[in-house]
Amino acid sequence: MSIVQPKGQPWLHSAAFDGVFILAPAFIITAVVFIFADTWQALDGIPPWLWVVLIIGIDVSHVYSTLYRTYFDASEYTQRRTLYTTVPWVALTVSIVLYSLDPALFWRVLAYLAVFHFVRQQYGFMMMYKRTEPRLGRWQHRIDQWMIYLAPVYPLIFWHTHAREFNWFILGDFVEIPLTWLSHVAGVLYVLVIMAYVVKEYWLFRRFKFVNMPRNALVAGTALSWYVGIVYFNNDLAFTATNVVAHGIPYLALIWLYRRNAERSAAKSPSSNFSRWPFFTFMLLISIVALAYVEETLWDGLVWKEHGDVLPFSAWLPQITDAALLALIVPLLALPQITHYVLDAFIWRLREAGTPWKAILFQRDRIGIVSD
Repeated sequence: MSIVQPKGQPWLHSAAFDGVFILAPAFIITAVVFIFADTWQALDGIPPWLWVVLIIGIDVSHVYSTLYRTYFDASEYTQRRTLYTTVPWVALTVSIVLYSLDPALFWRVLAYLAVFHFVRQQYGFMMMYKRTEPRLGRWQHRIDQWMIYLAPVYPLIFWHTHAREFNWFILGDFVEIPLTWLSHVAGVLYVLVIMAYVVKEYWLFRRFKFVNMPRNALVAGTALSWYVGIVYFNNDLAFTATNVVAHGIPYLALIWLYRRNAERSAAKSPSSNFSRWPFFTFMLLISIVALAYVEETLWDGLVWKEHGDVLPFSAWLPQITDAALLALIVPLLALPQITHYVLDAFIWRLREAGTPWKAILFQRDRIGIVSD
């Protein structure tokens, strides 16, 4: 089997774009957490303005950005109509059943579904950045796979076996496992995998004189942000900031890039400038932030009553206390989030056939732009 020498870095768009919007957020937010560690740990909760930025501006907004990859894409929706119409109804039905059985069970299932989504997103980005690498054997992929999975999974195991001062959604949504030795075993395995990964990278460099910069930066950023946010700091704000920023901003960048490339493809001129990108960017951000603001207003007004200072319209809504009504309202409010989690497991599959998303997203490969 002949091995093809890599011709350049496998950026999704460019070194500048990928570096700033996909790879750098994990490093930047980790640095910010360290720089302001004393200030943040002295705070009692998350300041309202920062809650708006992190939760409405990034976390919930990135959920709604999926609309531009699915329901707002006429061609994509037509090709996968069954998927896009079935998932919300199934998700809503299952959610109502779970919440009716036990609200705590609903939140626990939702938390673990979110964890799966967050972990798999990093794997998905890694696979995108591996797309042009020579395949030397299954061992090469297995080491990368173990590395990108253990980077978040080891901190999660630590979280399950050590008391933390933060939760994913609500108090007690994660199962408590009073077996600290389990985290020690996971830690040893993690260190061994890191060593194997470093040796593998050195071997590849010696053979090809090439280092996959975006893949390595993604792996390093994932490992750093998850460890710092969960293990190193035991602080709600540190966890929320690292978790939301490192996950949400790269996803928003991916959606923007996909829609930009789709516009260029529709114009049948991949090399042409996307002249309307400032207007499109503005409309995308405004629309998803507006949807996020409305959703959080409904959550606060009908369920939580915690953020009236930044969600003034929530005061107009009556807080729901009836268990039967909550079993319908809570799943409905969580439906955009659940749908995002489930659909995201399908829409970025590299082995998926029948939709043109890979040709759209990896447009730079198709037109021969594979170098820096």
